[in-house]
Amino acid sequence: MPTRSQSYSAVDIVRYALTLEHLEDKFYREGFANFTVDHAHETAHLQFITAALHSMGQTPTMECAYAFGITSVDEFVATAGIFEGIGQAAYAGAATQIAHKQILAAGLSIATVEARPNAYLRASLAQSPFSQKMDDELTPDLHRVVSGWQPTCPVKAFPGNTIATTGTIISGQVLSVHTEGFVLKAADANAHLYAAFMTATGADCADGINLQITVPTNVNGQSYLLMSNCNTTVNDNCVTADPTYIEISILTHNETEIEPLNL
Repeated sequence: MPTRSQSYSAVDIVRYALTLEHLEDKFYREGFANFTVDHAHETAHLQFITAALHSMGQTPTMECAYAFGITSVDEFVATAGIFEGIGQAAYAGAATQIAHKQILAAGLSIATVEARPNAYLRASLAQSPFSQKMDDELTPDLHRVVSGWQPTCPVKAFPGNTIATTGTIISGQVLSVHTEGFVLKAADANAHLYAAFMTATGADCADGINLQITVPTNVNGQSYLLMSNCNTTVNDNCVTADPTYIEISILTHNETEIEPLNL
């Protein structure tokens, strides 16, 4: 299983958390202006992390400009579910990098709060709230998965990729991946292209040649896919296309579908 070789300081981790909390807080504030939405917990997270950076003698990361494109309640609920899942995965991924016990405890506490609305929103969308035995992890270098919603944030970005396959996607299925505005291919006969699905135990890599990718059997639920030229580690030296969000359904033809909640 490929490993994550990059390491981060306590300040890096807290800034990472604040960047994501800005995104969620702004999203819920905009939602509150148009729909009936409780966003108090995101604002509380934002204030707590901002205070933590001040206590470390650091200037807090500022809010970016965002582009959510929400025009209906259904779009809002679906996007909220994605953001809560990303937040949960981000705190889980950061935990392995935190040596400071107080920061670790605070991060884990926030992660469990992120998990509850994530489960509720997934159930409301007829998605399994508990699709895997262990939740996926996103380390700070992979929070670019939200770059499409925050185009002005100063982050190192690689070319993007999107899932061209439509409809319900399940593990074991072959996906088509599309790269916008560029061609992604192996440089020569000795080079290789991999699709890395981020999991709790590292990246699960599949062959990415011709951008036809088989979803690994252990990948389910809200998942994150990036393209890489190595399958032993995941870091900025290997990444060739930024991570993208993908929903892998755990349903098979013999299972009963989940009834959506009436919100």
